[in-house]
Amino acid sequence: MEGQTSERIHTEQRQRTLRRNSTDSERELWRHLRGRQLDGAKFRRQHPFGDCMLDFACVERKLVVELDGGQHAESTKYDGWQTRQLEQAGFAVLRFWDHDVLENREGVREMILAALRDRTKPIPTQPSP
Repeated sequence: MEGQTSERIHTEQRQRTLRRNSTDSERELWRHLRGRQLDGAKFRRQHPFGDCMLDFACVERKLVVELDGGQHAESTKYDGWQTRQLEQAGFAVLRFWDHDVLENREGVREMILAALRDRTKPIPTQPSP
């Protein structure tokens, strides 16, 4: 993840602005992701990646969670491009509609938890020679 962030994102202080202006669904999901509540995974909010700003990212397990509201109906082409870029970098991407987060919190939480567990690195049983 290091070295992949566009300088433009840092100079504009976009992260801070986006955090201050979070949507209801972003605030709701953050309540469940912060503080390593899900399987001990550390999530970052409004995390930069290249020219993109990711809604939520667990760098350790290479999992990204994106929330899509009504504005994303027009940006499906960009969302597809962003997902391909992240997958090429080894990330799994979960996308949820805002209303799913607000109306089905537990279902969204369970899907994220399952994805985290799928991305847990297995512990070797034998020490390497």
